[in-house]
Amino acid sequence: MGTRTPGHGPKRPNGAREAEILELLQRADGALTPREVTERLGSELTYNSVVTILTRMHTKQLLTRTPRGRAYAYAPVTDDPGFAARRMRSVLEERSDRQDVLARFADGLSTTDADLLRQLLDPDQ
Repeated sequence: MGTRTPGHGPKRPNGAREAEILELLQRADGALTPREVTERLGSELTYNSVVTILTRMHTKQLLTRTPRGRAYAYAPVTDDPGFAARRMRSVLEERSDRQDVLARFADGLSTTDADLLRQLLDPDQ
C-alpha cells in the first residue's frame, strides 16, 4: 500500500495522481490554476507537486493551458471518451499490421457493439 511522507498524502504512483487530477479537471466548470487544483485536492499534495504534475500532463498533451494572472489555468484537451479513443488510436498507430489488429478488434466485439460500430461508420445504413 502507499507509504506516508510527513506532511504529505499517501505515496501513490504518478499515473494515479495524474488520473485523479484529470478527473478533477474534467468535473470542473472551466480551467483551473495549480492553486485551485491544490485547494480542491485538500492537503493531499503540495502546491509544487501539483505544478509539476500539471506541467508533465501538459507536456504529454493531456491538458491545455492558458495564462491567468501570474499562473496558468489548465483544462483537459478532451473528455473521458475522447481520451479512451486517443489511447485506442495510439495503440493502432504503433502497429504495422493495422488490418490484422482492426480485424481482431472487430472479431472480439459483441453483436451489439458491432452493430453500433456499423451505424457509426455508415449513419445512412
